[in-house]
Amino acid sequence: MPHEQHRGIKAWTAAAFLLFGRNGITLFGAALTTAGAFLTIGFMLFILIASPDSPYAGVMAFMVLPPVFVAGLLIIPVGLLWERWRIATHPETKSPSFLPVLDFSNRRVLRAVIIVGILTFFNILILSSVSYGGLLFMDSVTFCGRVCHSVMNPEFTAYSGSPHARVACVQCHIGPGASWFVKSKLSGARQVFATIFSTYERPIPTPVTNLRPSQDTCEQCHWPERFAGDRMRVITKFDEDETNTAKKTVLLMHIGGGGSNSGIHSWHVAPDKKTTYVASDDKRQKMAEVRVRRNDGTVTEFRREGVEIPAGAEERTMDCVDCHNRPTHIYRQPDEELDSALGAKRIDPTLPFIKKAGMEALKSVEAKDSAADLQKIATQVRGFYEKEHPDILKSRADAIQAAIAEMQSMYSRNVFPEMGLGWGAYINNLGHVKFDGCFRCHDDSMKSADGKVIPQDCNACHSVLAMDETDPEILKQLQGG
Repeated sequence: MPHEQHRGIKAWTAAAFLLFGRNGITLFGAALTTAGAFLTIGFMLFILIASPDSPYAGVMAFMVLPPVFVAGLLIIPVGLLWERWRIATHPETKSPSFLPVLDFSNRRVLRAVIIVGILTFFNILILSSVSYGGLLFMDSVTFCGRVCHSVMNPEFTAYSGSPHARVACVQCHIGPGASWFVKSKLSGARQVFATIFSTYERPIPTPVTNLRPSQDTCEQCHWPERFAGDRMRVITKFDEDETNTAKKTVLLMHIGGGGSNSGIHSWHVAPDKKTTYVASDDKRQKMAEVRVRRNDGTVTEFRREGVEIPAGAEERTMDCVDCHNRPTHIYRQPDEELDSALGAKRIDPTLPFIKKAGMEALKSVEAKDSAADLQKIATQVRGFYEKEHPDILKSRADAIQAAIAEMQSMYSRNVFPEMGLGWGAYINNLGHVKFDGCFRCHDDSMKSADGKVIPQDCNACHSVLAMDETDPEILKQLQGG
């Protein structure tokens, strides 16, 4: 029996040596799998311990190395099959049988089988871990915003300073459920190729045509049936004069909602009606038709005279993103940024003419080269004071330098020459100051067959309590002054 065991182990060892020693394919597969396993584990530990938000470590651990690991596992049996075919087609080849009979009564053979089983268990464990980790990584803000840096840098920058900065990208862009996850990843595959071959448009075109309806995303947090009532909004703007005069506009916004009969949300998302529209342009800025279907079966159709509806134009159900089209990726104009900075005193509002100097500097950039534009902002501001008010340049040098730094930060948040993105490149439909927004429909030009119009009635959305006043009486009353 010992002699038979020796012969069996010797036969097994000889076969293993021939398979792995003479077959470079199998050896290569084993080396590939081993390297892939150790590197994957190493990168996962690096992410866990040192850098949980590293996009490149995540790409290596969950996207690059796992396919290498799996490829090695697949190459091993390919090499074995090739060896078997080689032996079968070359009878003159002296080789033992393809695999010896396993003798489990032999402790060494049994030990070898146990080792193979343990390795298989760890292979499954590694694959399961990286698969789950890969799903989590592809759903992370790091993956969405930082992996394709040049493409997504503007959107990630805008997102990072937005009201939704703590909401994961997938919650708005994908939402719950497996079907939209699969759709998004299939769409993402096309985008990956566009990124690799640099065939994507600059800037990224809007609106996003395959975005999931807001009923499945926005309304997971924002409940449309909730009554919001009226809310006060105070808008502060600064004049381009010596004292940067602050003027306030006070609006009482009629938000509505909750099934009430008045207010913005009460009409646009009311449960007793469904509003659809057809735009005559791809940007959804020129409305050709609006249709209101009520629960009682009546339908009112509003048309814009003289505007043709293009063949194949989409009839869209109006939802949140038709007005709130930039709830997160918000880009501001120079005056908006300067008013915000002056109001928050990130720029000293007592610095004479700083609003005027800032507007001239920010509007002067050509959005072709970031470094050159940043330098131009500094040169323009200093040049303004050197030419017009040299005494201020000398006495308020520190305040001017701080203002320049803030203006350069404004530029970096809103202008991205590498993506063809300059001031005002993206339309914001909320309101009607910078872009048409509400007036896309509410301009008295959308008429029904019976003479009804979609009105341009300011009071339907808000009441003006003060307009460009330096010291509004309404705010004094509210403050008890």
